[in-house]
Amino acid sequence: MNWDDTTDTAAGPERLVGASADREDQAVEAALRPKDLGEFIGQEKVREQLDLVLRAARARGATADHVLLSGAPGLGKTTLSMIIAAEMGAPIRITSGPAIQHAGDLAAILSSLQEGEVLFLDEIHRMSRPAEEMLYMAMEDFRVDVIVGKGPGATAIPLELPPFTLVGATTRAGLLPPPLRDRFGFTAHMEFYEPAELQRVIHRSAGLLDVEIEPDGAAEIAGRSRGTPRIANRLLRRVRDYAQVKADGVITREIAAAALAVYEVDARGLDRLDRAVLEALLKLFGGGPVGLSTLAVAVGEERETVEEVAEPFLVREGLLARTPRGRVATPAAWAHLGLTPPRPQTSGNGQQDLFGA
Repeated sequence: MNWDDTTDTAAGPERLVGASADREDQAVEAALRPKDLGEFIGQEKVREQLDLVLRAARARGATADHVLLSGAPGLGKTTLSMIIAAEMGAPIRITSGPAIQHAGDLAAILSSLQEGEVLFLDEIHRMSRPAEEMLYMAMEDFRVDVIVGKGPGATAIPLELPPFTLVGATTRAGLLPPPLRDRFGFTAHMEFYEPAELQRVIHRSAGLLDVEIEPDGAAEIAGRSRGTPRIANRLLRRVRDYAQVKADGVITREIAAAALAVYEVDARGLDRLDRAVLEALLKLFGGGPVGLSTLAVAVGEERETVEEVAEPFLVREGLLARTPRGRVATPAAWAHLGLTPPRPQTSGNGQQDLFGA
């Protein structure tokens, strides 16, 4: 049952409050999204290359080539898809790979597209194999074969499609099969943002939210945003709340630091889960190596959560390493938590004991 279902009278008010909060967050995020390439901050190479692709397509009066965007969550893949549609003056249809589990699901979407429309397919690597194979022909020939019937009597009915632009987004480009990847006319990898770029994002968002922020306040938030604009905007909104309630509404470095301490985001951007993983690795397992499943149980989270949410940032920050024997903490992890790494135990002949802590 979704948040908008009001037939459950026992839980109706809570559900409506949840729905209202979700819609408010979505409205704020939509308001902060850049509307064209000129407003989009960062990703200089991607913007330059994409601008050439779109300007050339408009000059020819043609539909833009299919676009594949890869990179970590929160770097602007969805925003760029909307910008592509806006720059081409075309409507956009948004769906995701997990939502397309059958070829019929994809056929229904493709058959309803208008000429020149942009189809944004998020997490494209999670699409089912039958739908993926149907997409090959749709992207290349703008045609799909709809199978009617089953068994020996099944008939393939060709269905012509209007020219459209597919924008695929993925966080794991290596999982895309080569036949699918090769059908994109333009591919781009989104990089993490530098602190200076995030400060520009934060100043722009603060202006749209009508929040007064000092340069050092923006720098403090940017330094804790993990190189990701989505996180920067989220932290800005939480710091805004703190500044309105606990101060005079102006975000300074001191106010930003105090607010982010309340929300358990430390100076390097580590949150509660990140620190829980490091503390378990250091305090319970002596810095490792330890298996991922064991580490996940120690912090009370699912294996996938630790692997996909916490680990990428910890590895990128040089606080954790993946080895064939398991996860290992680096010297930087011990230093960050203010702990002293244990000394390797040695046997009587002075050799390091492989079974030591």
